[in-house]
Amino acid sequence: MALQAEIMGALDSIRVLDFTRAMAGPYCTMMLGDMGAEIWKIEMPGKGDETRSWGPPFFQNDVSAYFVSANRNKKSITLNLKHPRSKEVVERLATKCDILVENFRPGTMAKLGSGYDRISAVNPDIIYCSISGFGQDGPYTERAAYDIIMQGMGGLMSITGEEGRPPVKVGIAITDIAAGMFANSAILAALYSREKGSGGQYIDISMLDCQAAWMSHQASAYFATGKNPERMGSKHPQMIPNQAVKSRNGYVIVGAGNDRLWAKMCTAAGRTDLIDDPRFSTNPDRIRNREILDPLLDEIFQERDTEEWVEIMLEAGVPCGPVLALSQLFKDPQVIQRDMVIEAEHPTAGTIKLTGFPMKFSSTPERLSIPPPLLGQHKDEILAAAGYSADEIEKLKREKVV
Repeated sequence: MALQAEIMGALDSIRVLDFTRAMAGPYCTMMLGDMGAEIWKIEMPGKGDETRSWGPPFFQNDVSAYFVSANRNKKSITLNLKHPRSKEVVERLATKCDILVENFRPGTMAKLGSGYDRISAVNPDIIYCSISGFGQDGPYTERAAYDIIMQGMGGLMSITGEEGRPPVKVGIAITDIAAGMFANSAILAALYSREKGSGGQYIDISMLDCQAAWMSHQASAYFATGKNPERMGSKHPQMIPNQAVKSRNGYVIVGAGNDRLWAKMCTAAGRTDLIDDPRFSTNPDRIRNREILDPLLDEIFQERDTEEWVEIMLEAGVPCGPVLALSQLFKDPQVIQRDMVIEAEHPTAGTIKLTGFPMKFSSTPERLSIPPPLLGQHKDEILAAAGYSADEIEKLKREKVV
């Protein structure tokens, strides 16, 4: 996919002052950029967002694969936030922006002189979003937070993994991404509210809050029974079979979670004898006899390859799919048809591949307008847009403010 700066996005004319790094904040601002907002990413001189050095793996010329995963559609400016003049620069930039997003520890921005009270004083319409591990209040507010800690404390690891084995984390930084997505939704709601005349406001996003909310039906089951859900691997606590089962050459996902689909699955598998077996005839029966049924399912499905079972089950009307590695996922015809792999020309890494845009707009399509930026690549452009003259920009550089 070529750069598409000419396409009007849903958030064209919206500008974001981005003080984020790592994953939660950058994922949020990347989503805003994908929808057309102009993102001004503030980075530490000489180092930048710490994920610029996270690796391997790297693309060529030591461009971090981790960094590019969450930083497309952004312009980079370096700013020494410890320099006495940085506060003035932040305020001047903020007056030109609609949104400010930061994910420092609570209180850091205020100590730097750029907390919500100060920024809203110079721009009352700004939407100021803080993303942190535990939120802006509470006994844990000053604790450092990482995705794996949030997965553990947020209940996710307690239900992830195989029965009788240690808890495991999800294979992506899912609590970071959850916080970024919740922050994005909150910002869009605040923008809509501002359009109705409410002015700017402050948004407090906690990774732990987001993960607690994501416990959804598992939390509801706990509230109903008072019992902690158990680790069940890929199995569903209320439906069976609705899980990954072994095939001859891998695994296949079978979703036959009601009695009608159970009958269809048994017929397609050549095991009609199981349909009226009193141990398995209803879903509650199958749940009660899971210890018998699970190995029986593995025995049945190991008779054919995954690809054969997918074809057989789909033909029979049974929800089914393969377990794909990323090398298979990003070659899958459905994924390709949906443009979920895109390419960008990076200034030093050359042609790089990125995941595509999961949101599809009919009139204001998502776009790739800027590849992940080099550190400080757009400082002159951003400062000029904030009203600095060429002489003033050179002075800021000489004084090592930017």
